[in-house]
Amino acid sequence: MEIIGRKEEITILKQLALSKQAELLAVYGRRRVGKTYLIRSFFEKQVVFEFTGVHNAGLKQQLENFSFALQAFSASPLPVPVPNSWIEAFQLLILSLESKKNTKGKQVIFIDELPWLDTRKSGFIAAFDHFWNSWCAKRSNLLVVICGSAASWMIQNIVNSRGGLHNRITQKIRLLPFTLREAELYLKNKGVHLDRYQLVQLYMVTGGIPHYLKDVQKGQSASQNIDRMCFTKDGLLREEFKHLYQALFEQADRHIEVIKALAAKPKGLTRTELIAAAELSSGGTATKLLEELTESGFITPYLPFDKKVKDLIYKLTDCYSLFYLKFIENSRATGEGTWTQKSMSPSWRSWSGLAFENICLTHIASIKKALGISGIYTEQSIWRYSSKGEEKGVQIDLLIDRMDNCINLCEMKFAMTEFTIDKKYAEELAQKRMTFLEKTATKKSIFITMLTSYGTKQNEYAQQLVQSNLTMNILFDTV
Repeated sequence: MEIIGRKEEITILKQLALSKQAELLAVYGRRRVGKTYLIRSFFEKQVVFEFTGVHNAGLKQQLENFSFALQAFSASPLPVPVPNSWIEAFQLLILSLESKKNTKGKQVIFIDELPWLDTRKSGFIAAFDHFWNSWCAKRSNLLVVICGSAASWMIQNIVNSRGGLHNRITQKIRLLPFTLREAELYLKNKGVHLDRYQLVQLYMVTGGIPHYLKDVQKGQSASQNIDRMCFTKDGLLREEFKHLYQALFEQADRHIEVIKALAAKPKGLTRTELIAAAELSSGGTATKLLEELTESGFITPYLPFDKKVKDLIYKLTDCYSLFYLKFIENSRATGEGTWTQKSMSPSWRSWSGLAFENICLTHIASIKKALGISGIYTEQSIWRYSSKGEEKGVQIDLLIDRMDNCINLCEMKFAMTEFTIDKKYAEELAQKRMTFLEKTATKKSIFITMLTSYGTKQNEYAQQLVQSNLTMNILFDTV
């Protein structure tokens, strides 16, 4: 099976395949991001056993499924007995694998959705610890791949385990959504040929999630695809939100409250503001919840310029969740043509600007490349100054703070045509720059960077204020 993109991940998998020692690989990332496809495709002919946990299944059912999987991979004409415990299950697996003739290259054991196997009082983790340490670790031709969508669980219980698996993970892959370039390549491979303005619109809805992009049909515009996927009775994304968080988190309602609080404030909230808005109890519970959402890729913490960690600002960065809460949830309009109407509304034009900013924030490496500063150490941040008295508040959504004593102040605009800086916006830009200089007292040079769909028109204001003029095409550049 062909793998689109994923260059860094493929490099890691190739190294593991050639390794001369036992390897334990942990793969994690949000639901539908393509973890299973990546492993199955790359190790298609080397998997000697594969087993997938079942969501909300009890110990008995999980063990029954294990016996069915073992029978399928062992090609036994007789049924494999259902083990009474995970210790017994892994012992059956050991006996099955030892009975087979050795094959060249790495033998791969693939356990998918591992968090769902760790049911209450199941003893799964202890049994897996024993399986790895007592048998797998001694076999130089073995690669064990463990995979899970509950990223926070994978990190706490596997990657950062303090028990038997402590420091046993030899490699980890946090699989992220496709970049714009990878999404473009994936859709072209499916025969979908759309201009980049439409591809960005699709990305605003799908967020580069391969499973969502799989549903995009050739011969349909971005609007037609969004109509069908989000607003028809059986559309893939119409009910996805309800299942997405429930499948990942035990107390998903609390996570959804955080998501909704951040959706209502697209410029972001501090921890204190978020706790109040989502009615969370401060302390360890809130910390764990925010960590879970962050590790699963739904929210992103940003450190404001010249601030400390306690001043982190959290933003909802999952494109689908943002779109769902704005346009699908509580929408009365459904059926063909719904999105064509909605996409012409002022609310869409306003929201699409925020969604474009969000996409830019996840493609920092491409922006740095376009600016010619890939080789310079940088820190990206946001900055805001609350209004006091007659002073106006200022929000800067992307600052690239450079080691060469410069700062790029980035303005991101999503427009159907070339963007024009008029007198009013020019005054706003100049005010942002002046306020930032005054309030931060920075001595660094400030470069205003415009990143827009089709570029910024060169008029007197642009020539006076803007140092770098980028288009959306740079977001599609590979790094």
